[in-house]
Amino acid sequence: MADLDDFVDDETLVAGERKAEKAKADLSLANAKVKALTREVEALHGRLSIYETATAQSVPAWLSRKSKKRKSTVTVCAMLSDTHWDEVVRPEELGGVNKYDRRIAEMRLDRFVEKTIELSTSYIGGVTVDGACLFLGGDMVSGDIHEELTESNEGSMLETVVHWSARLASAIEALHNHFGSLHVASVVGNHGRRTRKPRAKGKVHDNFDWLIVHTAATLLGDRKGLTWQVPETADTVIDVHGTRILMTHGDKVTGGGGIGGIWPPIKRLQARLQTNPITEHDLLIMGHWHQLTLASTAGLIVNGSTKGYDEYAAMRGFAYEDPRQAWWIVSPEHGVTMSAPILVMDRSAEGW
Repeated sequence: MADLDDFVDDETLVAGERKAEKAKADLSLANAKVKALTREVEALHGRLSIYETATAQSVPAWLSRKSKKRKSTVTVCAMLSDTHWDEVVRPEELGGVNKYDRRIAEMRLDRFVEKTIELSTSYIGGVTVDGACLFLGGDMVSGDIHEELTESNEGSMLETVVHWSARLASAIEALHNHFGSLHVASVVGNHGRRTRKPRAKGKVHDNFDWLIVHTAATLLGDRKGLTWQVPETADTVIDVHGTRILMTHGDKVTGGGGIGGIWPPIKRLQARLQTNPITEHDLLIMGHWHQLTLASTAGLIVNGSTKGYDEYAAMRGFAYEDPRQAWWIVSPEHGVTMSAPILVMDRSAEGW
């Protein structure tokens, strides 16, 4: 009977050892999974940090500080919109008044940066510039919402995103290096949408403007003094030292024409926006119309374009305007005190 008991004890011992070995193997596998998941979580936290920074609706502290000592301090504002990157404009179809392609678009973007800095250093004095705001107002890409654009654009939309994300990041980096503090705010336009017809739901996430800006933010990473405001709304409010600036692309404006031009429909839109506490503002800025209007005393700035005059404008009989963008300064005491055009075209350098 003792031998049988020994046999049972041996069997129990062997079974226990097998269970222990299996438990060790399971533990080793679990530890490996934990390590892999930890690495994945850390990577996701890094991406989330960039995303949260880019989608933040609040402005950085330096834009909201108020003090009597800051009366001689101003913030530079520049708007970049309606660049229509990778659209091709042929001078043969316009009587030779304009030309546009990827090479020229790169030169005009570089000139935008250079002239923004030049206006902020050589054309103002007696004040201290505490930083800059860059307003990206949409229609950054030509897009493929029309068949003629799909046929004539310099590259596919994916090629456009890859190329211009890096170029935009480089331009933002140059401005950040100069000003030290740079706040970048962005809204989407109508040319960057992926659908033929405009949509309301998912409007921002379905737009290549949004993708380019987010990619540029990812390329630049977390940098001291560089902040982002890339909301999931079509409009966004940026408070610059107490001046509430509402940015929208401008494609909401409908109607108009006649002697008043775009002014009546824009002012009607502005009146509607003022009735909403979310979009109440002191200054409305927009792109879309390709006609620079610096009317801050009327609470309005409409941006020009870097593309300039094109075949559509000529066909519709629109007024000619050199490629230009909006520049202005805001002081804590007086709001918008000075504005000027950023002239981005240099025909001689562009070689046409």
